[in-house]
Amino acid sequence: MNNTIININNLVKTYRRYKKQEGIRGSIASLMKRKYEEKMAVNHISLSLQAGEFVGLIGPNGAGKTTLIKMLTGIIAPTEGTIDVLGYYPNDLKNEFKKQYAVVMGQKSQLFFELTVNDTLRLFKEIYEISEETFQKNKNYFVKLFGVEELMDVQVRTMSLGERMKMELIVALLHNPKILFLDEPTIGLDAIASKQIRSFLKKINEEKGTTIILTSHYIEDIKTLCKRTVVISHGTKIYDGATDKLFDRYQKNKKIIVTYDSPAEYIPLRTEHVSIVVDEPYKKVYEAPKENAKCLFSELMEHEPKDIVIEEEEIGIVVERIYQQEF
Repeated sequence: MNNTIININNLVKTYRRYKKQEGIRGSIASLMKRKYEEKMAVNHISLSLQAGEFVGLIGPNGAGKTTLIKMLTGIIAPTEGTIDVLGYYPNDLKNEFKKQYAVVMGQKSQLFFELTVNDTLRLFKEIYEISEETFQKNKNYFVKLFGVEELMDVQVRTMSLGERMKMELIVALLHNPKILFLDEPTIGLDAIASKQIRSFLKKINEEKGTTIILTSHYIEDIKTLCKRTVVISHGTKIYDGATDKLFDRYQKNKKIIVTYDSPAEYIPLRTEHVSIVVDEPYKKVYEAPKENAKCLFSELMEHEPKDIVIEEEEIGIVVERIYQQEF
């Protein structure tokens, strides 16, 4: 049985941008002859997603992630290529198609700030033509899942950012969408709220079977939730595969943190390619290629430290390495 719900082939999106020289002279010249340049936002991307997948979509700013999501949801049309989402061409904007997906953007709200949550949900019930039975069932499920019973009669504008994001997700999921597009859902949230949102999304994917596509600059979101990751750079897909393999490939170093009961002098090391990041009397931090970390650990243990810990390389460094290098 074929469970493919998104299938795109050689998808291209180009924009025509007007260019003008600065100053009055440039303005006058542009009246006679305008200069344009072609900007390729998405460059021959092919992609296939199965029902129930939780896929991360990452890349630097301007890589083409949001443009791709806009094409998948029908907001903009592709310049070239074929696109099929749930059996529809998204840009036809058929009501039957729009009722089968949802979009949540961390920087744009779909809530009505002067309404209470209950009134907002009632409004979306009518927009999506949800039956009363389904409405009550879904509302009760999500209210319990997010633990927001005390907020249902509160005006949206009085809520914190974390509380509003929970409501954004409830509104988006109220009509049982088959696909949920998430664009930076944890942006601006503190560590506790971000962890809660990740936990809720994982449950929704597992219990409801909702296919989720997540774009985020918080790589912890991607590593925690997505078994599969797609990396886009300069409009081109440069990686599509297992998330753990992606980070394992580019996580080149490990840190070893050593603490001592008494001041420790300089320790000559036999292990190669080791750099010392912190050199204090009671604490030293070493960095070494991951293939040398075990040898370094054993060598440092010979000097009887108080404590010794191995840590992964900082995730920001790994992500920067992914974006800068070709596959």
